[in-house]
Amino acid sequence: MKFAYRFSNLLGTVYRRGNLNFTCDGNSVISPVGNRVTIFDLKNNKSDTLPLATRYNVKCVALSPDGRLAIIVDEGGDALLVSLVCRSVLHHFHFKGSVHSVSFSPDGRKFVVTKGNIAQMYHAPGKKREFNAFCLDKTYFGPYDDTTCIDWTDDSRCFVVGSKDMSTWVFGAERWDNLIYYALGGHKDAIVACFFESSSLDLYSLSQDGVLCVWQCDTPPEGLRLKPPAGWKADLLQREEEGEEEEDQERDRETTIRGKATPAEEEKTGKVKYSRLAKYFFNKEGDFNNLTAAAFHKKSHLLVTGFASGIFHLHELPEFNLIHSLSISDQSVASVAINSSGDWIAFGCSGLGQLLVWEWQSESYVLKQQGHFNSMVALAYSPDGQYIVTGGDDGKVKVWNTLSGFCFVTFTEHSSGVTGVTFTATGYVVVTSSMDGTVRAFDLHRYRNFRTFTSPRPTQFSCVAVDASGEIVSAGAQDSFEIFVWSMQTGRLLDVLSGHEGPVSGLCFNPMKSILASASWDKTVRLWDMFDSWRTKETLALTSDALAVTFRPDGAELAVATLNSQITFWDPENAVQTGSIEGRHDLKTGRKELDKITAKHSAKGKAFSTLCYSADGQSILAGGMSRFVCIYHVREQILMKRFEISCNLSLDAMEEFLNRRKMTEFGNLALIDQDAGQEDGVAIPLPGVKKGDMSSRHFRPEVRVTSVRFSPTGRCWAATTTEGLLIYSLDTRVLFDPFELDTSVTPRRVREALHRQDFTRAILMALRLNESKLVQEALEAVPRDEIEVVSSSLPELYVEKVLEFLASSFEVSRHVEFYLLWTQKLLMLHGQKLKSRAGTLLPVIQFLQKSIQRHLDDLSKLCGWNRYNMQYALAVSQQRGTKRPLEPLGSEEEEAEASEDDSLHLLGGAGGDSEEEMGPESS
Repeated sequence: MKFAYRFSNLLGTVYRRGNLNFTCDGNSVISPVGNRVTIFDLKNNKSDTLPLATRYNVKCVALSPDGRLAIIVDEGGDALLVSLVCRSVLHHFHFKGSVHSVSFSPDGRKFVVTKGNIAQMYHAPGKKREFNAFCLDKTYFGPYDDTTCIDWTDDSRCFVVGSKDMSTWVFGAERWDNLIYYALGGHKDAIVACFFESSSLDLYSLSQDGVLCVWQCDTPPEGLRLKPPAGWKADLLQREEEGEEEEDQERDRETTIRGKATPAEEEKTGKVKYSRLAKYFFNKEGDFNNLTAAAFHKKSHLLVTGFASGIFHLHELPEFNLIHSLSISDQSVASVAINSSGDWIAFGCSGLGQLLVWEWQSESYVLKQQGHFNSMVALAYSPDGQYIVTGGDDGKVKVWNTLSGFCFVTFTEHSSGVTGVTFTATGYVVVTSSMDGTVRAFDLHRYRNFRTFTSPRPTQFSCVAVDASGEIVSAGAQDSFEIFVWSMQTGRLLDVLSGHEGPVSGLCFNPMKSILASASWDKTVRLWDMFDSWRTKETLALTSDALAVTFRPDGAELAVATLNSQITFWDPENAVQTGSIEGRHDLKTGRKELDKITAKHSAKGKAFSTLCYSADGQSILAGGMSRFVCIYHVREQILMKRFEISCNLSLDAMEEFLNRRKMTEFGNLALIDQDAGQEDGVAIPLPGVKKGDMSSRHFRPEVRVTSVRFSPTGRCWAATTTEGLLIYSLDTRVLFDPFELDTSVTPRRVREALHRQDFTRAILMALRLNESKLVQEALEAVPRDEIEVVSSSLPELYVEKVLEFLASSFEVSRHVEFYLLWTQKLLMLHGQKLKSRAGTLLPVIQFLQKSIQRHLDDLSKLCGWNRYNMQYALAVSQQRGTKRPLEPLGSEEEEAEASEDDSLHLLGGAGGDSEEEMGPESS
């Protein structure tokens, strides 16, 4: 098994903090999620996380006008110049301070950064190669407090900056003669946003106390004059000699150099002047509601404002007419963005991690997503690998689509934290356990809770497991040390298994036999036989408390993670230990800011808390109280690869050594609440609090991995972490993995065989080279009539390779029917031989089933939609009494239904053949 896994996507977190952006076409939202950035494609219903990460949480993101470049700045002032075309980092830069906002000019030539009480203008990176992509042009001074927001004029001649000192400053991007800077007051609170009108220097300013000021400029943008060149004095002397100099011009030039002028002089020189036209108030009498975010669409004159109470207003300017108002959240609206057409409005609420896209004309949601409020603690893959279910400390159970990356259903029946989730073998039922004393079963067809299992006495369940048939549900208790067994059909309690002397930490059914393994803090793992009246078959004695237990996919081996950072392997039939792995040095735990001991000593209390075998059973995935996930080879008992799930220094326990600059003679600076009066201040957690003190204003969550799972297809694995749900998939782009290669196999020989129409030899040589483009060329060169002959002549060893290629091709290719014929012929001709190797071929068949099922769902929706449209057209024609005969319409409808049935039969036939030939294990 090759371990060329790379980061693929981030689910479970849709927004953390920072500003939202729409792409240039207005079809996608760019949202900061921790120290990563996710792009939500609203047209195609997909989400994609860029394969890059900053050192701290992302604070602001700016897009270039052409949509090709993005500047991503984190809380520490580090910036990444990112190409959105090739999805890679082009340049690193440090602004030497905390950046509040970034904005490109509309012509894309410059961008402005606000940090501290200054604004800096940089030359934007061009399309040519540059040694330094960020070249400082000017630094603008004026505000006395931190700057908060930026906006540009349409012609990129001026920009406006808002500040916390309640002032708004207009600066010229060039050396204008009649506008160097202009300060505007009129507010009694910090400026939240400021916007220019379209093709004008008129602007709007909004403050935190809900006040809107409308400012009118007496000069159009075309009236801005460039300053005279630097050698104007020599020209002036020459004019004096020639007698062409006037006193008024000389006085004007001197006042320009001084930078100050009397009102009478300003009228003569034509300086830019602003006057306040109107002042509007958002808050009613006695209603105090902080304005937190705003966005303005210049073409349609729409102003969107978000407030701390979760309400947003939509106004038309400059008349300040209220279009509508809506409450979208219980938490503060942190960011607002409008797309280029002005139809969609995006809202980000950092308190609950919500991302909403609202279409204001139809008053409907385009996107409504929310992650887990607290950390995710459990996950499970569906049998076909299409869905992932997660459970969190907030009591919610969410089901995610791995293809789109969106959550499509959320169950909120649990009243306390969810501790375990699992799918049944059918893939349509989710079973969860919770600390509220219930185990619930959810139906993914009707999206409802159809079974609730409880214990005779109230108890807290720490884990859950379902047997291979889906008929038996078991859950382990944390306080009564018992295991409860229920029937899925009747919901009745079948048995209560006693014997453990400590909390039950893990349960797992043997996939092939009716054996239940339970791990406990009493340093034992017990094996219970379901057919022998649930008697204890074996008791495995461990050297430390057991934290997790799992069976190999074939049921012939058992792995247990213990508190002393060891993973032990057992033979469940003979109760003999077959091996062990010492993982303490592989965890590499960090030191928290408030720890009194070093990371080396604190690592003694860290251990793996979750285990999962790979689909083929050759390796095991382990994660725990660390930022690393380790993959070990089971037979060799060695570390094969270690993945660092996060490099975000905004999380706690990320660094091995503390920063000495924070250590003073009075103690650690992290103990001092320096910003106690602010909303994002740091508060000291209460003693013993592990997951963050939720009553405090702010806390730094500790990085950890709570659950890891391999996909049944073997193509990817997922981990629930403090950052969210991370998915790592196989990197097939750079992997060269030849199969039985020798010197006679070359791409030229493959094409020569295709030219001679020796298709079997060409396919075999292409598979030995294992290059996807070459295999695709060889397969697609086979005529449709000869697929059955070529399939029958393929050796058994190469059939698996062809099936794996077909499964991956279904996701990207348009030749659905052609590849379905290949799949059907291969499974019909080689089904009996493949059935004998069902254990090793299971990941490939599940991957194939997942790909075919996706096409079946898409085609069935399309055919159903066409069918209903034809029925509607037929009904309308009958109602209007048209003279056209109805028989041809009916025949066309029958033909459409027949074609639909044929396509579905073809898809269903391929899937049915795979299940029939592979036996019940492949379903």
